[in-house]
Amino acid sequence: MSEQQDKGSAGEVFIAFLKLGLTSFGGPIAHLGYFRDELITRRGWLSDHAYADLVALCQFLPGPASSQVGFALGLLRAGWGGALAAFVAFTLPSALILFVFATSAAFISGPIGVGALQGLKVVAVAIVAQAVWGMARTLCPDRARASIAVAAVAVLAFVPGAAGMVAAIGMGAAAGLAVGRGADGPVGGHVIMPVTRGQAGFALVVFAALLILAPFLAGGAQALVIFDGFYRAGALVFGGGHVVLPLLQAEVVGPGWTSEDTFLAGYGAAQAVPGPLFTFAAYLGATLGPEPNGAAGAAIALIAVFLPGFLILIGVLPFWDRFRSMARAQSLMRGANAAVVGVLGAALYSPVFTSAVSDMHDFALAIACFVLLMAWKAPPWVVVLVAAAGGAGLSLL
Repeated sequence: MSEQQDKGSAGEVFIAFLKLGLTSFGGPIAHLGYFRDELITRRGWLSDHAYADLVALCQFLPGPASSQVGFALGLLRAGWGGALAAFVAFTLPSALILFVFATSAAFISGPIGVGALQGLKVVAVAIVAQAVWGMARTLCPDRARASIAVAAVAVLAFVPGAAGMVAAIGMGAAAGLAVGRGADGPVGGHVIMPVTRGQAGFALVVFAALLILAPFLAGGAQALVIFDGFYRAGALVFGGGHVVLPLLQAEVVGPGWTSEDTFLAGYGAAQAVPGPLFTFAAYLGATLGPEPNGAAGAAIALIAVFLPGFLILIGVLPFWDRFRSMARAQSLMRGANAAVVGVLGAALYSPVFTSAVSDMHDFALAIACFVLLMAWKAPPWVVVLVAAAGGAGLSLL
């Protein structure tokens, strides 16, 4: 079976991802839900199965998983220009907001502002719930795969964090092999990644060289020292999102480049903006004590923290489709895809639900947003506005 891949333009990709970059609240797990709704369900860029394969692949790799998925979707749709357009459009809005926050003394205060921010946290519950429901119907249609999803939740209950996520997907892949192969045809059709083996090999060499040699090449050049610190944080984190925060804290607070209070203030602001959490690096780069800081520091930090994840993704993409077309690999990916549903389900509870819903008012708002998405088919950006208004109203009450 082959899956027809319609091609688009870099401009089309930029517009689609700019919309996502402006409206994708809720962190990396919620972003995958936004991506699925806008690009898979509405625009039909890829099948649900192939999208789940891509999500599973990026969960295994170091770096920001949702941004890696977006980069790959842009690459599939419009080549290298599309990949760059996806990254810039999805990343720029939150990076600019956090840069302005870093260089401004204005802080959101008062019941309306605080309530609106709480509403943006609550809407993530509805977005992730919609993603879990939609992917479960497609990827867990039988008892075996539903059981794998439940087992993945159990793994994360005992081994939380990035290690548990990787372990859960690995468990799902092994279980898929054990259950059998060829049960319902190919996993998701033939998907051609426009990356040659030569390009992949070059990307892996650059990834390793920067990781190993950058500390020695930096010398006394502060710009290279900053690049090395943020590059190392991006290269060594699995799971993306919140997992990168302790690594960044060690890189910038440890040597005294910024204070703990400044770091935590930026972290709080990063929770309230759309787009990838890795754009927190733009805030940190702008607030660094030693120069370069400001706009130059933000640009260096932002590029450095995203670069390793994209390099290693490029390095494995040429082998992805051949791997998933093998009979045993199809069984493996079925199990891994079912585990991804479990991973999303676990994330729906923690940290999404536990950090956003503190009382029955928040829960009612979350349910209302979920009904708007599922029953009324409202666009996600409309639901985000409703949630912000609802949070502000609840705060006033």
